Amino acid sequence: MSGEDSNSALSTQDPALTLRLAVLLSGRGSNFLSIHNAITSGTLKGEIVCVISNRPGVPGIVRARELGLPAHEIDHKAHPSRLDHESEVLRVLREAKPDYIVLAGYMRLLSSSFIDEWRHRIINIHPSLLPAFPGVDAQKQALDYGVKISGCTVHFVDENLDAGPILVQRSVEVRGDDTAETLSARILEQEHQAYVEALVKLAESRFRIEGRRVIFDAAR
Repeated sequence: MSGEDSNSALSTQDPALTLRLAVLLSGRGSNFLSIHNAITSGTLKGEIVCVISNRPGVPGIVRARELGLPAHEIDHKAHPSRLDHESEVLRVLREAKPDYIVLAGYMRLLSSSFIDEWRHRIINIHPSLLPAFPGVDAQKQALDYGVKISGCTVHFVDENLDAGPILVQRSVEVRGDDTAETLSARILEQEHQAYVEALVKLAESRFRIEGRRVIFDAAR
């Protein structure tokens, strides 16, 4: 990435190249699988160069192995400190050389040094229309607040919780009979589409960041 100052950035991704993606997950990996399916179907011109889980044996990492992808279990409980665990994750990422790191249900906070190394190259998805309802249990937060519209947000990761510049948002109606579970299920359907949409934009278009705004140029 390049930019004149900390408040602006310009993508250097060549739209003619395949997007190299690293996926970090902690559980079932449904967003990881939707991205993989988009690649295999030709919707997304990309390649998953590694999948990393901080929890051994979870469905997402098992499926990655079944698909023949480079899969790494880096158990955070097996490392004496957060820094030690993160150093091993960074080692694998540096070897894989991704264009972007995709967080697909990765339940670990990233340090400021990690984020600095991959500034504007770490992407997350959150089940609300940010900046509303950051953090855990976003769907329950939305129901408790009584909103009529919720949804999901794909965004770059910065040092603040669920607060980086926004790439894509999709809305979901909140129904009168919704529970946290039913709302979560409908939002998840949109997550799968929104994540792919954001990655397609990154693969096919150049972008710049002005303040908090991500501005995409026309695809080439």
